[in-house]
Amino acid sequence: MFTGIISDIGEVIKITKHGDTRFDIATNYDPDSIAIGASISCAGACMTVIEKDSEPTNWFAVEVSAESLSKTTLGSWQQGTKINLERALCAGEELGGHVVSGHVDGVGKVVSIKDEGDSQRFVFEVPDDIARFIAPKGSVTLNGTSLTVNEVSRNPTGATVFGVNIIPHTQKVTTWGDVGVGDKINVEIDMLARYVARLAEFEKGL
Repeated sequence: MFTGIISDIGEVIKITKHGDTRFDIATNYDPDSIAIGASISCAGACMTVIEKDSEPTNWFAVEVSAESLSKTTLGSWQQGTKINLERALCAGEELGGHVVSGHVDGVGKVVSIKDEGDSQRFVFEVPDDIARFIAPKGSVTLNGTSLTVNEVSRNPTGATVFGVNIIPHTQKVTTWGDVGVGDKINVEIDMLARYVARLAEFEKGL
């Protein structure tokens, strides 16, 4: 489990393709503090550490299946790609964001970015199959970051869009400062919204 509070910005330093795809990711985390088999959220996707070292810099490696590559933005990663990182939540730690599983539900797209005070208002388009789980003032995880939904609507094409405000601090300590219009983003819906929707379906006999 994670909280959606980013604790490091990693960088893809090597990609190796064989049966699966291996990514070596540079990090500020101390490799001695990372256990082999540990879970790290990489741009919102929960990945398992398979190797680590401190030479030539601190890094850890993960292997990603073809299924995960096709269902997330990980398939577009290249050498030099910056990614939001968060280590798994330990019992007793502060839950600063919301409960995040690291299981990406779909891929959205940035459709607009506008200045709003010192913050920026990002608007995203999401697939129909997850749109019903996005609610105003609800939580959503985007590229691993816990954010609050401002509003939800439909654009002229009928697609669902929603907006969030990202403050300067968040842009500085995550990859959001480098995100542009048209970029694809990993979306994880709020776990509570998922179960409420399932309960409603059950009551309807679905």
